[in-house]
Amino acid sequence: MAEALQQEARSLLSAAAVRARAGEMLQIGLAGGLSHFTIDLDRIDGLAEAVLAVTRKTYPTLDVPFHARWRHFVLGGVDRWARLADAASWPDRAARARAEFDLAIVSVLLDAGAGAAWRYRDAVTGGSIGRSEGLAIASLDMFASGLFSGDARAPFRADAEVLAQLPLASLTAAFQVNEANPLLGLEGRADLLRRLGKLVAERADVFGLHDTPRPGGLFDHIAAQAVGGGIAAPAILSAVLNQLGSIWPSRLDLAGIPLGDCWRHPAIKTNDATAGLVPLHKLSQWLSYSLIEPLQRAGIAVTDIDGLTGLAEYRNGGLFVDHEVLRLRDAADADRAHAVDSLLVVEWRALTVALLDRLAERVRAKLGRTPESLPLASILEGGTWAAGRAIAFARRPDGSPPLKVISDGTVF
Repeated sequence: MAEALQQEARSLLSAAAVRARAGEMLQIGLAGGLSHFTIDLDRIDGLAEAVLAVTRKTYPTLDVPFHARWRHFVLGGVDRWARLADAASWPDRAARARAEFDLAIVSVLLDAGAGAAWRYRDAVTGGSIGRSEGLAIASLDMFASGLFSGDARAPFRADAEVLAQLPLASLTAAFQVNEANPLLGLEGRADLLRRLGKLVAERADVFGLHDTPRPGGLFDHIAAQAVGGGIAAPAILSAVLNQLGSIWPSRLDLAGIPLGDCWRHPAIKTNDATAGLVPLHKLSQWLSYSLIEPLQRAGIAVTDIDGLTGLAEYRNGGLFVDHEVLRLRDAADADRAHAVDSLLVVEWRALTVALLDRLAERVRAKLGRTPESLPLASILEGGTWAAGRAIAFARRPDGSPPLKVISDGTVF
């Protein structure tokens, strides 16, 4: 019995479960069965045009890279990580991949919404950068300076024991936080890195196969699963969810298995213990997208990239609200702040995932492209995230999302 329950729980730790339950939420919404949103699919065509306009502006040749953390390390046309990594001497491709896994994992875990007020002053350009790009450059600077390394001669690594004891003061200083420059959820971010360090230290069988325990050891764990030199993208997500899942604080679990970014909604009906559960796995999928390129650089082919889903976060979600594909039943909800586990937010995020699939089909149809030649990961990058940000700034001076979510620094 316990084993069957665990199997049901693990079934939620997959991209397939995210897509299936988001699709179910969309069907319920289209039938008028949701308490907070109505859906107007007729507006998707106009939205596809808006996404294409933004994509063409940034990527005129329509050769669009994946939506991944690596894009945020490019500033003023200079790829800062590539410049550092190319100048370093690596004993082999796997060593660079481990460093890139270290960097991606730490940087993504630090990448929850920063809030509108926070800025990072870049030492190279003297410029002031906010939001996700600012968090990225800040985290890259921390990594390059050896903040997470236990070896002064080898800065480009994140060691489990260093992460496990990371003082809040180190992150506060590195993020340049003070009263005039507040960063949302700073304690939550520090706690997440410490949890990561403790977990990695305890699981040397996964994270220490070819080195002392470090998050980058996940590269070796995933590489060992490759068949014929390749691995499917959903298997990357499964490894992330199953190996890192327990670092997330105070979330749901089932049969003792932590479910991560998974929430309750009574409209989702099943005949097993997963009834009413809606997995979204936003940060884990963002991380999985960000692990594809290091695997490719190490010579491992990544297949079924469209097996991952769109990301249930406020830029993609805001895109559908601001373009009125999604409409609030109660307009006053736009002025209230909503808890991340509220039914409104769960509906909004699940509908976002399902609608991104619909939108991707429309964008590809307009371009005559296939999922292979224009994967969802590229449409997100081109794409929906940038278009969501663009309309947010067009509608609201501070570029804030159309709905207010109370975040603990570990979801968005």
